[in-house]
Amino acid sequence: MIERFWFLTSVYPKMRKNIIKEWDARSDTTSWYAHRIRDAWISQASDKLGSNMLLIKTLVAMCPLIGLLGTVWGMINVFETMATQGTGNARLMAAGISMATIPTMAGMVAALSGVFFSSRLESKVKIAKEKLVDSLPHH
Repeated sequence: MIERFWFLTSVYPKMRKNIIKEWDARSDTTSWYAHRIRDAWISQASDKLGSNMLLIKTLVAMCPLIGLLGTVWGMINVFETMATQGTGNARLMAAGISMATIPTMAGMVAALSGVFFSSRLESKVKIAKEKLVDSLPHH
């Protein structure tokens, strides 16, 4: 996500400026051929803008599952403790259960913040694409 924010704030504006400069420098902006060039430039910029977005969404979706895996692992340790120590030590079991739920909480916190930041990033990408299209007028 940090890489995408960095790309949007420092790399993409230069790329956008170059595309607009090249479009404005063209003598022909009305022919079918010129429109295909414009579409290709917009498509290339869109690809670069949207790169890694699927990976970000996938990783955010995996966070709760990884947290749940940690919880299951912790509960297995609690049951192992119960098998070896018996069920008489409630304090030991409570500590184990408490430690087992921490990964779920961490996974949910990571997922919630990831959803927030990825949706903001997605909207910034969408706005950047629309501004580029608007900046390249076709007559």
